[in-house]
Amino acid sequence: MGAPLSTWPWENLGMYKYLLYGPFVAKVVYEWFYNEEHSYYNLSWCLHLLILSGLRGLIHVLWGSYSHMLFLTRNRRILQQGVDFKQIDKEWDWDNFLILQTLVASMACYMFPFLQHLPIWNIKGLFFTLILHVGVSEPLFYWVHKKFHGDYLFTRYHSLHHSSPVPESFTAGHATLLEHLILTVVIGIPILGTSVMGYGSASLTYVYVLIFDFLRCLGHGNVEIFPHQLFEKFQFLRYVIYTPTYHSLHHSDKDTNFCLFMPLFDALGGTLNKKSWQTHKTSSSGSGNVDRVPHFVFLAHIVDVSSSMHVQFVLRSFASLPYTTRLFLVIGWPVAFLVLLAMWVWSKTFLVSFYNLRGRLHQTWVVPRCGFQYFLPFATDGINKQIELAILRADKIGVKVISLAALNKNESLNGGGKLFVDKHPNLRVRVVHGNTLTAAVILNEIHQDVKEVFLTGATSKLGRAIALYLCQKKVKVLMLTLSTDRFQRIQKEAPLEYQSYLVQVTKYQAAQNCKTWIVGKWITPREQYWAPRGTHFHQFVVPPILSFRRDCTYGDLAAMRLPEDVEGLGCCEYTMDRGVVHACHAGGVVHSLEGWSHHEVGAIDVNRIDLVWEAALKHGLRPVSRFTQ
Repeated sequence: MGAPLSTWPWENLGMYKYLLYGPFVAKVVYEWFYNEEHSYYNLSWCLHLLILSGLRGLIHVLWGSYSHMLFLTRNRRILQQGVDFKQIDKEWDWDNFLILQTLVASMACYMFPFLQHLPIWNIKGLFFTLILHVGVSEPLFYWVHKKFHGDYLFTRYHSLHHSSPVPESFTAGHATLLEHLILTVVIGIPILGTSVMGYGSASLTYVYVLIFDFLRCLGHGNVEIFPHQLFEKFQFLRYVIYTPTYHSLHHSDKDTNFCLFMPLFDALGGTLNKKSWQTHKTSSSGSGNVDRVPHFVFLAHIVDVSSSMHVQFVLRSFASLPYTTRLFLVIGWPVAFLVLLAMWVWSKTFLVSFYNLRGRLHQTWVVPRCGFQYFLPFATDGINKQIELAILRADKIGVKVISLAALNKNESLNGGGKLFVDKHPNLRVRVVHGNTLTAAVILNEIHQDVKEVFLTGATSKLGRAIALYLCQKKVKVLMLTLSTDRFQRIQKEAPLEYQSYLVQVTKYQAAQNCKTWIVGKWITPREQYWAPRGTHFHQFVVPPILSFRRDCTYGDLAAMRLPEDVEGLGCCEYTMDRGVVHACHAGGVVHSLEGWSHHEVGAIDVNRIDLVWEAALKHGLRPVSRFTQ
């Protein structure tokens, strides 16, 4: 049993908590249809509360998006560790306070009926609101905040807010019911006081509440936006407005910097952290972050328009889950498509996420090109140019290993990266495609009792390696290809005694008795029809094939789970589970951890498949087998 008012009454309702807005919506609808006096300028007070709640939530989301725009903010981040899944889950219900304050505001409207009929604007109200904020809300919050850092209140209440390692805008809303009830009083005093004096207005309420939330998000944003020169030139501003760095120090040194928004009260109370100004200068100039060079880079690409929104700077909670189609993606699709077109014209490869593994910084960079663009003949030169520039940039800053994602290593595009290695023979960064580990993952999913497999994409780089490996295990491989020449070249690579295990087929009907399909080329539901009941589809095709057959099972793209000691990982890689990355990503991680000094480009060395697999297991990477019916 927790302390009184430490939990939320609706914490077990999940998404159904938003039904608490139902009475407000019902009243707005009723008044819209039956209130003859309704007009554009005489909106229902319930509608005002709903709009205000939505705008407040949007402010928190936009601040969260900005803080995760690492291509803009990486050098001005205050705390360098990433926001992991544990923190995201803990802060999942950060918006509880919006429901609470909407309910409290509705009660205030019934207790003080004049609040329901405030004028649109009253300029005099600004002055009185400012007086009440500085004279009452600021000192009240400061005093209460200090009390919450006492042993009893901190342990039972305020420690929840401080349990988030990296403050973000959502952390501002992550607190207990009692704390937000007190914060409701703090934010309500200037609004109610001004209205009682006869100077309140609807516009004033919007402005004050939204600025209040904006400043709270700013303080928890973990990105310094104020230039230190501003505070050096106008030193009085140091005591008028706090900065993200200032409040971040409160989260690291809990006995200092208690103020709401004005450090003046910390100065008067003797709780101002002496490091505040110097730390702010370091954060705002980026001088503390310029030496953070990633050890490993995964060079990804955009799969399609919808999945382009599966990133932390769009919505942190969505990115923390495996990608699935959601309603809001349909709504955001037109905007996302326009952004992708703009990126095609102006953007360069950019940083999208990072994590730390055994003291090494790992980053994911994204080539600003969508999946369909890789199949446009006139776009290939531009894509290769983007990849080449990314490799050269990684080489320049001292990256050790850069691994190419699926389409970025396409054989017809650049020979699996061989084009760049041949063009720049003096590269210090090791360019890898991760296909060796991808092949190893697929091969280790195949049961040892299997004696026959059907392989599409058989003459591709991965198809070739899988076929050669399996035939040496005395597994019959039905290789689907119309090119006899390509098939024979691969067959001749196999030892003479195993060549008979490689069989060329030209139609899907040839596999109608084979229950193990390895799909390296996209196949339609009609082509899947030829698989017998109980078939399992292994696959290395992007995007994955449709799960059409109810009587068959489907494997996901080859992937591995990162070691348990990974730190700061808070986003999922496309359809993968938490902590799971594509095998081409994992292959680069293994290359980095092993310290291998060779490039892994071009054809796959079949003899290294077992070596790479054993190295992955040695470093704590684990295979992932997920099947869909």
